[in-house]
Amino acid sequence: MPRIDMHAHLAPDLRPANLPGVAVDGDGAALLDGARVGPTDLYHPDRLENHLDRGGLDEAIVSVPPPFYRRSLSGAEAAAWVRAVNDGLLAVVADRPRLTPLAYLPFEHPEVALAEYDRIAGDDRFAGVVGAAGGDAAALDGPALRPLWQRLDADRRTLQLHPGHSPDPRLAPYYLANLLGNPVETAVAVAQLVFGGVLGGYPGIRFVLVHCGGCVPAMVGRWERGHTSARPGVPVLLSTPAEAVRALYVDSLAHDPAVVDLAVSVFGADRLVLGSDWPFPMGTDDPAAAVSHRGADHARQVATDNAARALGRTPTGR
Repeated sequence: MPRIDMHAHLAPDLRPANLPGVAVDGDGAALLDGARVGPTDLYHPDRLENHLDRGGLDEAIVSVPPPFYRRSLSGAEAAAWVRAVNDGLLAVVADRPRLTPLAYLPFEHPEVALAEYDRIAGDDRFAGVVGAAGGDAAALDGPALRPLWQRLDADRRTLQLHPGHSPDPRLAPYYLANLLGNPVETAVAVAQLVFGGVLGGYPGIRFVLVHCGGCVPAMVGRWERGHTSARPGVPVLLSTPAEAVRALYVDSLAHDPAVVDLAVSVFGADRLVLGSDWPFPMGTDDPAAAVSHRGADHARQVATDNAARALGRTPTGR
């Protein structure tokens, strides 16, 4: 079975796009509203393939990184933008069978997200979809996103949740928007899925969390206590929070073996997958190292069997 990095990034090819605020410099890098989006490796899929070779991996599941979410666009602008992004990512990985893309869906515009999913749903070049967790997107348990959840559930799709940005201005200093904001936004999104009944209501969706689930592994016990003690506003759930989160997959990018072990205890050994966040500095060059302390058998399971299930693949491949 292929050994899979479930969390890597590339920039889309935007050269065919003719959209306001979008340009490409002489090196092929995107200029969005005048700002160059980096790092440079984002524009070199061959370097991602080299990353796989160095890590002894066969395949990367690839998405555009958060600067390409552009969540401040209007609905009409977002519809044109997301089409350009998804078509551009397909162009980048064309004829590179080791690089499998996820289609981006803009949750802040649920009707646009649903229309874009309808457009790409029949394209088997996509391994699934990716959307922003938390931030200023529509609440994941709100009625606006239910039509999308129904479609993804019926199609038994893989959905990666990736934090976009934190709207909290207190996190501007010290790089806290990433160091603290991203893990918290993932926890907010998962809390909405758990307490809003999305996980239980749409069991066909395979949710994948990046960054080892952010703050979620440390929070589930507190959520469980709030549920069992019937705190005000906490709904009565068919599955407790601790039971509900075991429907989630989570990558291994924690930067601490003890946190990986905590994630295994919370989500289950069969729910951990590899993730590098390539090519960003907060990622890792060797995602398998994060699980090596758990033994060779578990490391193989994480890279192969668990990843295949997260992608809805048969044990023999795609």
